[in-house]
Amino acid sequence: MTITSDSSRPLFTRMDESTRDEWMNIAVETTGNQPRVAESILEMLRSLATVTDGFAVDQLTHCLQTAARAEEAGADEEVIVAALLHDVGKAISVANHPRIAAEILRPYVREEVVWMIEVHQDFQGRHYYEHLGLDPNAREQYVGNEHYALAEQFADEWDQTSFDPDGPIPPLDHFAPMVHRVFAAPHRI
Repeated sequence: MTITSDSSRPLFTRMDESTRDEWMNIAVETTGNQPRVAESILEMLRSLATVTDGFAVDQLTHCLQTAARAEEAGADEEVIVAALLHDVGKAISVANHPRIAAEILRPYVREEVVWMIEVHQDFQGRHYYEHLGLDPNAREQYVGNEHYALAEQFADEWDQTSFDPDGPIPPLDHFAPMVHRVFAAPHRI
């Protein structure tokens, strides 16, 4: 059953009773509201300013430093934004934060960038896993992957070196235009 709201906009109560016109309206409104995605991402990043979990810097600072290093190294905008977002999943869950960040990025960036974020903890583990009784060579399971070098560069040159309270800490506003461009429209669902 389709009901009509006061604004004459159709509202179905069951998808199997929806119409093409209703879905065309939804598509138009969703596309028009796409900028809220970037704003939501930026708000999630801001929330990381309260997450320290024993590190020398909060997780927002860490993400800003990681993105700054990627930018300084000449990485493209998708990689820079991914570097900025690599730990955004910690706003929800530390245990599976790489997967959360990768899934947020997946519709908006190239597959190798998604993979770099999805596996970053195992790559970064070379620098600390042994202290936790884990295999510091966990990244070796990915040898042969065509994107191995990108994940290695991310972990070794940008991510694991970005916990310095006196290091480069650009403001989030520096990266906001990039976030808006990357999240302007999904490439795939």
